[in-house]
Amino acid sequence: MESDLSNYRRNYQKSELSEEGITDNPMELFQKWFYEVEEFGGDTEVNAMAVSTIGTDGFPKTRMVLLKKYTWEGFIFFTNYDSEKGKAITLNPNICVSFFWSNIERQVIIKGVAEKLSENLSDGYFDSRPEGSKLGAWASDQSEVVPSRNYLDKRLASFEKKFENKEIPRPKNWGGFLVKPISIEFWQGRPNRMHDRIKYTLQEDFNWKIERLAP
Repeated sequence: MESDLSNYRRNYQKSELSEEGITDNPMELFQKWFYEVEEFGGDTEVNAMAVSTIGTDGFPKTRMVLLKKYTWEGFIFFTNYDSEKGKAITLNPNICVSFFWSNIERQVIIKGVAEKLSENLSDGYFDSRPEGSKLGAWASDQSEVVPSRNYLDKRLASFEKKFENKEIPRPKNWGGFLVKPISIEFWQGRPNRMHDRIKYTLQEDFNWKIERLAP
């Protein structure tokens, strides 16, 4: 099988990123971009992000998750700590997180160190989830091999019965990760592949070094 994709091209021209339009702190610029993407429309899940880890087998792996919160400290998402990504982060907390907003021709690439969120913050988010999502966290041994879809459906039904008319607590092996960035790159598509790339790098004094990269 062969498929030639060499003619898949588009000209990027929706915006630009200049030094005059950036902030001293990258989290402020991230917030500005996030709001602009929401206002522009076209992306159904603006908070969808790729998380790349180095697995226990030594290979990198990228998967999509949902950003649930960002603060001055960094970016927060939730998962099963016993999942493939949870085990990989435990082994090597240095990870990459990236956003691609095709509707406005932008990327954000974050290198950072992930650490477990405090239990009370994980509890607070879990309590806010719909009941079905809470039950799913109990029913799924994430990333483990299962015999069939029917097995999963039966697991879910068993927990529906177990927690019927009861509060559903957070599983102890489920919670949040906070990704503290050490570098954040903002990429804006430009015509003729001369894209704008501005990179922030955290310094020892906790200020950010700002550099423009060649496209």
